[in-house]
Amino acid sequence: MKPDPRDSADSRADELASDDAQLSQTAGIPLDRKLVVEFIGTFFLVFTVCTATNPKTGAGALAPLAIGAALMVMVFAGGHISGGHYNPAVSTAVLVRGKLTIEEWMSYVATQLLAAVIAGLLARAVNGAGHAGELASVWKIFVVEFIFTFALAYVVLNVATAKATEGNSFFGLAIGFTVVVGAFAVGGVSGGAFNPAVALGASVLGIFAWSHYWIYAVASLLAGAVAAGVFLYLQPGEMARQGR
Repeated sequence: MKPDPRDSADSRADELASDDAQLSQTAGIPLDRKLVVEFIGTFFLVFTVCTATNPKTGAGALAPLAIGAALMVMVFAGGHISGGHYNPAVSTAVLVRGKLTIEEWMSYVATQLLAAVIAGLLARAVNGAGHAGELASVWKIFVVEFIFTFALAYVVLNVATAKATEGNSFFGLAIGFTVVVGAFAVGGVSGGAFNPAVALGASVLGIFAWSHYWIYAVASLLAGAVAAGVFLYLQPGEMARQGR
């Protein structure tokens, strides 16, 4: 039986209406309010990383769970306002995916990095300066940071920006546990940042070497962009929604 073209047109109209409804949730929110949410979420995440990993007063082997939980609750708390990125790599993925303008991206990233510096300084004041631990070689750090930042950005795009999963109630859990998995898997290799803001806060605290910061920044930003490309390749229907 030949499909009725009117059904296809109606389906497309429903998709566009759904797109508009989804975008209207954040489109009318002033940028300054979004930036406040990004600052709060990034600060809380970075401060948790810096304190939970303290060898004397931190969470020890359970630190990845504390860090993933911090990200999860902040995503649930602010996702409906700013998108709950708290990570320049995620913002880069959302930019390439077409859900963020370049002006918004610059504001998001600047806010996230500022929050990371303040969180690192406060953690240093509370617990004292940290000491950079022995990590793997440059290429190994780059590879594992790329892999798990890609995983994080890929998960964010699929659970928080895709039409097929819109309105779900698990997005924060999925995003937070991606970080938990990465931290348990390769934390001993790279420190498990998966986020240029976290790497910056850790460098301010002293647990990451400043000479290694470029590795975290380049690997994670590249991973975010690649994740967006893969997302659009796998879901070409989402491409039409770019810039809307």
